[in-house]
Amino acid sequence: MRRAKEDIDKMRRAGRVVAEMHERCTEAAKPGATTLDIDRVAREVIDRRGARSNFLGYHGFPAVICTSPNDVIVHGIPDGYVLQEGDILGLDCGAIIEGWHADAAVTIPIGEVSPPARRLMDATRDSLRAGIEKIRDGNRLYDIGEAVQGVAEAAGFSVVREYVGHGIGTAMHEPPQIPNYRPAEGGPGIKIKVGHVFAVEPMVNAGGPETFLMDDGWTVVTADGSLSAHFEHTIAVTEHGPEVLTLP
Repeated sequence: MRRAKEDIDKMRRAGRVVAEMHERCTEAAKPGATTLDIDRVAREVIDRRGARSNFLGYHGFPAVICTSPNDVIVHGIPDGYVLQEGDILGLDCGAIIEGWHADAAVTIPIGEVSPPARRLMDATRDSLRAGIEKIRDGNRLYDIGEAVQGVAEAAGFSVVREYVGHGIGTAMHEPPQIPNYRPAEGGPGIKIKVGHVFAVEPMVNAGGPETFLMDDGWTVVTADGSLSAHFEHTIAVTEHGPEVLTLP
């Protein structure tokens, strides 16, 4: 669905709240802090900015953000896990302003991390940038995933298949689904048009692409125990190209 400029303005405001959540949570994510400590920081930002959380209570999710350390791909629940030097941590944050949503994720180092972990984070961030560059009027939806996949696999990593990006607007998850790869079937996907808003979110594993869902019904880990990184932005299609709404 194409969005009016005034609606995108509200999503941009929500996106700035998300960006502040990332900034404050990144500052708090030090060795010795727990992931629940990080969630409390995110709650303070939401409350102070007069926003609402689109994660808390979503299908019963118990927290304001997702915290996904090391081999956790996505949807990690903040708890008593104590961050350690050398961990990597995915922070997935969302906010609602006047009924309009924004959603973004970043993976950060905890202290000094290993060179392989740094390469994984860099490649995943680069794959998101490549996908964003394809979000232009007249391109096709699956051009996004092809760009993401190309960067991630060229760096020697694998792209998760089971969890994908999505449209976003008055709900956090709206059609269409946006794979981080080019599907083998189904043609090139819909034509991208001015006014579309997408949340693109590569999830890239150091090992194989296979995933495993933990008993809590939320936490998704790599099946082989390898590290995983996750980056995401909410992006609007404008006459001048893609505009990332979840920047400070």
